[in-house]
Order: sequence, then structure tokens, then C-alpha cells
Amino acid sequence: MIEGPYFVLVLLGALASGLVAGAFIAFSTFVMKGLAALPPAQGIAAMQSINVAAVTPGFMAVFMGAAGLSSVVAVVTFVLWPDEGTVEILLGSALYLFGSFGVTIAANVPRNDALAKLDPQAPQSAEKWRTYVSEWTRWNHIRVGASLASAASFILALA
Repeated sequence: MIEGPYFVLVLLGALASGLVAGAFIAFSTFVMKGLAALPPAQGIAAMQSINVAAVTPGFMAVFMGAAGLSSVVAVVTFVLWPDEGTVEILLGSALYLFGSFGVTIAANVPRNDALAKLDPQAPQSAEKWRTYVSEWTRWNHIRVGASLASAASFILALA
């Protein structure tokens, strides 16, 4: 059984991964659909605003905190190599670091950066918006699954 500060780290990793999964699922299930239903210029402008507003201390603390916790938990696991939960903890850490954090950096952020440069009123922006919504949402589904699987893996390690 995992105990003490190590237990707390794994539990916090599970909670943080779960919170991030919740934020991402909201986008995959209704936010992007709502934005896509708007006229392109309005959808672009709204998402540009959301992308700026998302970089707040509250969200970044959870998103980056989950990455930090996943890294720390992985290192501590390699050092301690507990009799139980090792595979689940390392899997949970990898899922978050690569499937959530990594996908964000490699796929979602570059799309957000490109969207930020679009003029919502420009005629060519409408097609770019449709592509953005489709691609960004597809990558976001991966982040949802990875974050949720990470939380589940951490929880299984604690069981």
C-alpha cells in the first residue's frame, strides 16, 4: 500500500488529471460545437478570446501542476520502486505527460497560435476556421482520453 507523502502526491496527480480531463471534455462535447454553430467570424473571434482567457493562473496551475506532479511521481516511483502500483503510476504519469501535456504543446497550441493570427472578417478565414475546429477537436479528444486514463491509472495504483 502506498502511504505518506507519496500517497498524497499520487492522489494529487489523480485529482489534477481528472480536473484537466473535465475541462477538456467540456470543450469536446459542447464548447466547440457551440462555437462551430456560430457564423465563422463570430466563432473565430470567440475562440481567440477563449484562448487568451484560458492562460489564467487558475487553469495553468491545474494544467501545469498535473504535469509537474506526474513528473515528480514518476521520478519518486523510479527511486522507491514500490511493490505495488508501480506500473499504474508510471502509466498514469506517461499518459498525462505525453497524451495531455505533450499533445497540447505539439498539436493544440500551434493551432491556437495560427488562429490568433486570423482576421475573423477575412473571407479565407471561414475555411481555415472549419479546419481548425475539426483538427483541434480531434486532438482535444485525445487529451480528454489521456487525462482521464491518467487519473484512472493513478487511482488504480492507490487501490
